[in-house]
Amino acid sequence: MPKETIEIQKEVFDEKKSKIAKYQKLVVGQEGLLKLIKYELIILLTSPIPGALGLFLRNKFFPKILGSLGKNVTFGSNVVLRHPHKIFIGNNVVIDDNCVLDAKGTNNNGIKIGNGVFIGRNTILSCKNGNITLDDNVNIGFNCEIFSASHVSVGENGLFAAYCYLIGGGHSYDRTDIPVLYQDRPSKGIVLGPNTWLGAGVKILDGITLGRDVIIGAGAVVSRNIPDYCIAAGIPAKVRRNRLIKNQSD
Repeated sequence: MPKETIEIQKEVFDEKKSKIAKYQKLVVGQEGLLKLIKYELIILLTSPIPGALGLFLRNKFFPKILGSLGKNVTFGSNVVLRHPHKIFIGNNVVIDDNCVLDAKGTNNNGIKIGNGVFIGRNTILSCKNGNITLDDNVNIGFNCEIFSASHVSVGENGLFAAYCYLIGGGHSYDRTDIPVLYQDRPSKGIVLGPNTWLGAGVKILDGITLGRDVIIGAGAVVSRNIPDYCIAAGIPAKVRRNRLIKNQSD
């Protein structure tokens, strides 16, 4: 194993730590046997249970391991929580079945979800020592992913169709003597203004800012900033028109 390795591999293959210690570091994110036992019991006894009973149990016991949890929050079955003490959820939130909320990191703030947010089935919010913020009334469709190695923020009323991917980090590739896997992982972050609408399958690359009320067409790959009120589409995405200017041709 080369010395230049990614952090997860360092944790998983650290021969100085027991399997339990490595698991606790990666998944629970807090030291102490009691914290591990509490996490395991709550997840084991509530996460996979379907129906109304499961909804009740998760709403009752998830607050004991989360950073904070507002009122009237619905968790679907098989929701995965990693470093849950760094997950903060507002009121009237729905997190559908099989979602992953992974706030993993050594000195990050984690995941902050505002009021009235909907997160669709199989969606992943993944931190690698980064932060993710979803402002009020964000609506994320099925099978989306938001990855953050520094910061990713989505403004209020953001709307994502299915299979969108926000890629808040990358890989350096300047050196050819070692694989890209073991080189630095720079991250500039992503900022989406309020009222953004992403069509199905949109990819937003690291370092991008979308202005307010921006619309991105289905399947687009966004590699440059998009100004306020613009509609963009294509690979790479280009501005097609401004929503404030009437009688434009695409």
